[in-house]
Amino acid sequence: MQTAIPFLFMRGGSSRGPFFQLKDVPADRDKLSEVLIAAVGSGHPLNIDGIGGGNSVTTKVAIVSPSSDDWADIDYLFAQVSVSDHLVDYKPTCGNMLTAVGPAAIEMGLVAVSAPYTEIKIRAVNTGAHVVVKVRTDNDQVIYEGDSQIDGVPGTAAPVEMCFLNVAGSSTGSFLPTGNLIDSIDGIEVTCMDVAMPMVIARAEDFGLSGHETAEQLDTDRAFFERMEQIRLAAAVQMGMGDCAQSVTPKFALVAADERINHMTVRYFVPWKTHPTLAVTGSQCLASCALTPGTVAYPLMQSSGATPIHVILNHPMGNMEVITDYQIRDNEFIHHSAGLVRTARKLAAGQVFIPGKIWDGDAG
Repeated sequence: MQTAIPFLFMRGGSSRGPFFQLKDVPADRDKLSEVLIAAVGSGHPLNIDGIGGGNSVTTKVAIVSPSSDDWADIDYLFAQVSVSDHLVDYKPTCGNMLTAVGPAAIEMGLVAVSAPYTEIKIRAVNTGAHVVVKVRTDNDQVIYEGDSQIDGVPGTAAPVEMCFLNVAGSSTGSFLPTGNLIDSIDGIEVTCMDVAMPMVIARAEDFGLSGHETAEQLDTDRAFFERMEQIRLAAAVQMGMGDCAQSVTPKFALVAADERINHMTVRYFVPWKTHPTLAVTGSQCLASCALTPGTVAYPLMQSSGATPIHVILNHPMGNMEVITDYQIRDNEFIHHSAGLVRTARKLAAGQVFIPGKIWDGDAG
């Protein structure tokens, strides 16, 4: 016998995956992991026995429910399922998948709909971050068609506006988890920063790279990945995150200069492959790093000095714009909020089936 689990299949930003309701999946975290591994088909490079897409941006899972937080309407639990290693990581959150949480919550009947948009307050359970999203709606339905285009996704769709609040230190408890603007690890200067996503950020040139390499070029540079992973794991310890060999956090990024005002070139790692575009959470951290005096990224971006500021991050498939509200006080960067516009689309709805021997449907 197989166990059927209702789900929506959604694209959020440049990621996609199944969206479940919390009430429909196991409450026990270990059992939940077994269910998600089976649903996605983790353990095969093509996820041939599941609905994953053979890439870390297509093996993501969102679990939504009415919020237990007085501030929020919806709780969003994110799970990063490994493509090949039968692992599930609940430490990070994902801003791209979060783009589709509002539309999914409406589709699931968890929030009331208004027009011309529905505003939804979302708590990212993994990090505790608060996010306000505006979803285009009419006649009790989500509007998916529109003219907004984001790099890394073909075509256009309706915009989903997101404002991230109180994300500085959301994972580690500190904006600069090591207490330093720059740390030297294995001869490489890095900035360890936690804004929406704990990250280790380094200059591309310090690895002998331009920062303009394609994702494919970087993925074949195994010597770079081996050194990067050593630095990432050493930095994780200094950031108070412990042994992160089996965790996708902290994430790693390379930065390089761009001659245009408020522009910077970035390459983001997830972390064992190059991200084809850029994570929404990581984009906020990178923008903050570029605006903070004394970091590895600060000298690489010519800032207009505006507040809020529109920072354009150049990734392998285009650009991502991050609207950062901040202030500099006594030469210290203080983050207030970050805004982004992404798109989402419902791809499918129905039931996903997993072997009954993995889970018999008992939600306990």
